Amino acid sequence: MANTLSVGDPIIEVRDVTYRYAGSRVNVLDQVSLTINRGDFVALIGQNGAGKTTLAKTFNGLLQPSTGDLLVDSKNTRSAGLAQLARVVGYVYQNPDHQIFAKSVREEVAFGPRNLGMSTAEVNAAVEHALDLVEMAHEADSYPFVLGRGQRQKLAVASVIAMGSPVMVVDEPTTGLDLRGALNIMNLLRRWNASGRTIIVITHDMDIVAEYASRSIVMTKGKVVADGDTRGILTNEAILTEAHLALPRITKIAQLIDARHKFPNDILTVQEFRAVLNERLLAKRRT
Repeated sequence: MANTLSVGDPIIEVRDVTYRYAGSRVNVLDQVSLTINRGDFVALIGQNGAGKTTLAKTFNGLLQPSTGDLLVDSKNTRSAGLAQLARVVGYVYQNPDHQIFAKSVREEVAFGPRNLGMSTAEVNAAVEHALDLVEMAHEADSYPFVLGRGQRQKLAVASVIAMGSPVMVVDEPTTGLDLRGALNIMNLLRRWNASGRTIIVITHDMDIVAEYASRSIVMTKGKVVADGDTRGILTNEAILTEAHLALPRITKIAQLIDARHKFPNDILTVQEFRAVLNERLLAKRRT
């Protein structure tokens, strides 16, 4: 089950990391340096081929840097084993079918805790806790591959939750989901983050980033070109253009209105837009 978490301390430190595939002279990652703290909710954003997934896979030792060093919970991934790193960083693949294999939902969620050496009682408690969190306890005995895409995505997340890892990396969590399914997944990640966990989301969806991530890291051509507060990143058209990304849709609307009506041009969410609009309408009624 979960350990006591100290929010704010570094949990992942990337130090001048370069990565290239064997036999290639092309750097997929090019001297990347950054620090992710405990309790962060980070979005890794950029176009396909920017290096986002490659970088994320170095966090739990799935890939080792060609040069440079990467520390996870103060341990160098070059010397820490995969089992040790898995206790810290859980990874949810873009396609849940790439990690689901068991004959029942319960067995799928139990696999990770068992491999971490938990006792039977601890495994059972971890499975129950994870399935309750993703609201899938009623599916515990179901065959995973008869579930819908959204349910399989939630199952993949539950499998990581059950391991109690303080860091969760989720690659394109909303791909292939309808709006309701996407919001279910993202709200689940928000709750998990509120408990002190670190969430790292890889996504192309700027609306999702605007709504959920407090920090955004922008990558292009294997380099980090911007790293900071999400509002500052997502309202900076120059940065987004460099990374071939678009403004969130509601931000674009607000900035178009701003040109004529002095509307705030750093709005990120529909809720913010609605609040400003209501305030303007109330002020107009009073005059």
